[in-house]
Amino acid sequence: MGLFDVIKRGLKKTTQLLRTDIRDLFKKEGRLVDEDFLEELFASLIRTDMGVASAQKTVEEIRTEFRGRVVQMEEIVERVKKNLKELMVQDVAPIELRPQGTTVIMVCGVNGSGKTTSIAKLAKMFRNQKKSVLLGAADTFRAAAVEQLTIWAQRLGAEIVTGPSGSDPASVAYKAVETAVAKGVNVCIVDTAGRLQTQQNLMRELEKIHRVIGKVCPDAPHEILLVLDATTGQNGISQAKHFSESVHCTGLILAKLDGTAKGGVAVAIRQQMALPVRYVGVGEQADDWALFDANEYVDAMFDE
Repeated sequence: MGLFDVIKRGLKKTTQLLRTDIRDLFKKEGRLVDEDFLEELFASLIRTDMGVASAQKTVEEIRTEFRGRVVQMEEIVERVKKNLKELMVQDVAPIELRPQGTTVIMVCGVNGSGKTTSIAKLAKMFRNQKKSVLLGAADTFRAAAVEQLTIWAQRLGAEIVTGPSGSDPASVAYKAVETAVAKGVNVCIVDTAGRLQTQQNLMRELEKIHRVIGKVCPDAPHEILLVLDATTGQNGISQAKHFSESVHCTGLILAKLDGTAKGGVAVAIRQQMALPVRYVGVGEQADDWALFDANEYVDAMFDE
């Protein structure tokens, strides 16, 4: 499948919600754009979790352009799409590897956000590009995470560095980056333990991992990606702000998009965060992955 098809599949539940809700607003002969219509449209947009501000701005655009007119559904859909694309505008932002040496990517997020699977998808993407990959299993407090990452490494033909259960995560991160640099590996991806953004001791640990990586490779980590679970909707924005303040994230991965009708959260994220959304995850397999493109994303939200 092409990237658009991957995103479209991931947004299936959001699309079904939007198209059903918006279709229900109309009759065959069209619908008068009055306050009742605008309130119903606002409620439909809010249900995708795009946030009050984004929904209000979109409805205001519709009010200004169409109020007092009888319109057909496709007219409104096209105008909503145009507005959302303007709200979400960003350059397509793939990870760019260093021309020489090892590119170090640190991945963080809360428990259950989809970090491990997202790392596997990143690794698969780079392996498809014929790049060598080493994974650093710095989530040392959850044996299942290390085991899962090890299985992925074996499947994808990537190396992995692990440490004893309960050992210092920063030491594993240090060893992973040190090994990758010594071997001339193209990409080193460092996993970190899931944590709530409110757990100050664990956030300090994340900062320590960041510092230690920099001791091996002074300009590393080159990318710090925060994985957000799309099913959490607006809560993801609070997570993003706290993590970004702590370790200066460079981009976002929106995971589990296929499991929710809250695909509109990407609109809210783009409105409230300066960070680019780099990739979206749309399933459990390593290829269920797409580069984020705001225009394609909005089109997919409404495409049946």
